[in-house]
Amino acid sequence: MGRSILDEAHTHPAIREIVAGNHADIVREVQAAVSANDIVVVGMGQNPFPKKARKVLEGQGLQFKYLEYGTYLSGWRRRNALKMWTGWPTFPMIFVKGVLVGGANDLEKLSHSGELARLLGGKV
Repeated sequence: MGRSILDEAHTHPAIREIVAGNHADIVREVQAAVSANDIVVVGMGQNPFPKKARKVLEGQGLQFKYLEYGTYLSGWRRRNALKMWTGWPTFPMIFVKGVLVGGANDLEKLSHSGELARLLGGKV
C-alpha cells in the first residue's frame, strides 16, 4: 500500500518552492548518512527509545551512524520535515542498508528474528 502524499499538481505554483525547501537541509543530511552507512539511527535528546536502539546495536557489536536533532523542547519543526519525508511518526528512525525499518521496538524484533542479520548480509 502506497503512502498518500499531496502531489505537486495539487500544490499551487506560488508555494511549491517553499514546500520543497522546508527544512530540506536536515533531509539531505539524513539522506547522505543513509547513503554512506549501513545503519543509521536518527534520534532526539531526552527520548529513551533512540538510546534503546543504540544499545541493541552496540550489544551486537554493530557500527552505526547516530544523528540527533533537538529535544522534546527544541527542534521539533526541523524534525517534522523528517517525519513528512519518511512517513514515520516517531523517533528514532532506523535505516538499515538504505531501508527504513522503523523504531527501537521494530529494530529489536528484527534482531531477535534474525532478519537484521539477513538485511546486513550475515554481518551480525
